[in-house]
Amino acid sequence: MKNNTLKAHLALLGANVIYGANYLIAKGVMPNKIGPSAFIFVRVLGAIFLFWLLKTTVKENIEKKDYPRLLLCGLLGVATNQLLFFHGLNLTSPIDASIIITSIPVIVLIFSAIILKEKITSNKILGLIIGGIGAVILISYGNKSGGTSSILGNLFIFLNACSYGLYLVIVKPLMKKYNSLTVISWVFLFGFLFVFPFGINDVLATDFASWSINTYLAVGFVVVFTTFLAYLFNIYALNYVSPSVNGSYVYLQPAVSFIMVSIYAYVLNHKEYAQDINLVKVLSCLLIFCGVYLISIKKGKKALN
Repeated sequence: MKNNTLKAHLALLGANVIYGANYLIAKGVMPNKIGPSAFIFVRVLGAIFLFWLLKTTVKENIEKKDYPRLLLCGLLGVATNQLLFFHGLNLTSPIDASIIITSIPVIVLIFSAIILKEKITSNKILGLIIGGIGAVILISYGNKSGGTSSILGNLFIFLNACSYGLYLVIVKPLMKKYNSLTVISWVFLFGFLFVFPFGINDVLATDFASWSINTYLAVGFVVVFTTFLAYLFNIYALNYVSPSVNGSYVYLQPAVSFIMVSIYAYVLNHKEYAQDINLVKVLSCLLIFCGVYLISIKKGKKALN
């Protein structure tokens, strides 16, 4: 069992290192090589193929009454979530995006209280206030900080986090009822229906002939690693560790993003990223971390788990 737990932590480490690297890798090909909507079209279509290929090993039927919820999950968890994320990342700094994403546990708490009627303790209220201040500072600071930051891009990333947070609450009953691979396969299929009208024209207008090997590698990384493998790593880990432990690994993403942006700015001499690291962003990051920590801690013996 200890061996499986270790493997679960390694899987979570791998998944969140992939997510952290994704901010800079995906931004590196947008919009010069491919637009955000076209990128999502390719990403979701590639993920559908991989998920449904793997789903052939799982024989499970969905009840008719659950299809509307799956459709809503596809809208929120795939289409709205990814379109807002890639359009936001196209406009703003990879560091800003990675920090704002860590507010997802705060957003999940709010929607859980509204939809699932979960109790909000005093610690969680304090965490909401502190984390919210951090997010507001970072979003509003977007256009003033220089570098590749943008208030509109930051706002898109925040709305993406809201969409994904609501998706996590809505999809929860389905994950309890069906195999998680079954759920995600249908969610991506339905999500593609919403992505199609936004992405098809951009895909047709994309000059694939101009793509270099590096472009194909970057797009392939997003499809295979960020979308497919990272999700499978998370599924595996959830078999052996709690969702709260799983969620805590999101804090790695800004760290990975900070490291990669630093390498780009100071080692590879990409000066446009040099102003993306500053004291305001570090402080807003710490505020969000403190807020999420207050939300996630439990009283009594459970805190030791």
